[in-house]
Amino acid sequence: MKDVAARAGVGLKTVSRVVNGEPGVTPETVSRVQEAIEALGFRRNDSARVLRKGRTATVGLVLEDLADPFYGPLNRAVEEVARSHGALLINGSSAEDPDRERELALALCARRVDGLIVIPAGDDHRYLEPEIRAGVATVFVDRPPGRIEADAVLSGSCAGAREGVAHLIAAGHRRIGFIGDRPHIHTAAERLRGYRAAMAHAGLPVAPSWVSLGPTTPESVAAAARAMLTGPEPATALFAGNNRVTVTAVRVLAERPDPHPVALVGFDDFELADLLRPGVTVVAQDAAALGRVATDRLFQRLAGAELPPTRIELPTRLIPRGSGELPPPA
Repeated sequence: MKDVAARAGVGLKTVSRVVNGEPGVTPETVSRVQEAIEALGFRRNDSARVLRKGRTATVGLVLEDLADPFYGPLNRAVEEVARSHGALLINGSSAEDPDRERELALALCARRVDGLIVIPAGDDHRYLEPEIRAGVATVFVDRPPGRIEADAVLSGSCAGAREGVAHLIAAGHRRIGFIGDRPHIHTAAERLRGYRAAMAHAGLPVAPSWVSLGPTTPESVAAAARAMLTGPEPATALFAGNNRVTVTAVRVLAERPDPHPVALVGFDDFELADLLRPGVTVVAQDAAALGRVATDRLFQRLAGAELPPTRIELPTRLIPRGSGELPPPA
């Protein structure tokens, strides 16, 4: 605040009034103070009132959706590693909204978290540059950051999808549908790339009607699956781009009267997948490992390690359970 006051040519009380939105400051002075705040990367410390000796270090975690089963193990792993370092975890959900992600991340920084773990919803993270320069260790998980250099811990989405689709091809399928999330999402784009790579490697064409990208609501996924499974060249197998898509695909396939079952491989495991008949073949990623590796990296930086920004990619694992091994109709 002293630096801001000196740059704007005002007193500390004036800076405090501007920061807290209090009256009694002319518009011209407000403008000078705000310009100084922006130039210096100043952020208000909302936890200053409760600072005390020996306070617990804190880590902020910005998730996409706390209700998504994929993020439960990841959240738990982050919390366990943070706790082992004597740190408290604070988390929130962006609901896949870039503005909400930014709001949450900056709110956590304003409360002076020591480190930040972000599952990106947006594709421009330059808003975090002042925080990173100010010493807030930051690691991105599941998706890389946009337009800044920072640590990222990802799953091998492209390689995993390629392996899953190749598994369907090895079972004899030539018409394989792909249903994924919105194309601007990094993981959705990478899994589509893996699907196309597997098809190209096998010398198989990809009909436009076999690919669907968009919101993964049950209604939209069900409509896409039904469209792919009808018509003159119906798909004989489906590759689902995430666990939400897979669950809806299972429901659609269960309602079909067709005596020739459709093969299915899903990206991400999900609860009870092994108990269905047939069990659902999946490309599993280790959400807990993503959380552990990201948080370990964060605490390395908090300990003062001089490390270049690094992209760490964890392998996926194909789990055959029956649905992905069904042959096409004779």
